[in-house]
Amino acid sequence: MGPELHYQLIINRVADLQEEAADHRRARQAKAAKKAHESGGTRRRGVFGKTTS
Repeated sequence: MGPELHYQLIINRVADLQEEAADHRRARQAKAAKKAHESGGTRRRGVFGKTTS
C-alpha cells in the first residue's frame, strides 16, 4: 500500500469517526433535553433523600 493511499484511508476513517461522534453527541443532547423537559427542568428530592431528576 502506497503512502498516498494509506493517507487517504486515514483521512476517510477520521471523517467517518467524526460523523459518528456527531451523531452520538446529538443523540445525547436530545436525550438530555427530553429528560429536562419531562422533569420540568428542576431536580426533586426523593423520600429518603435520594436525588431524582
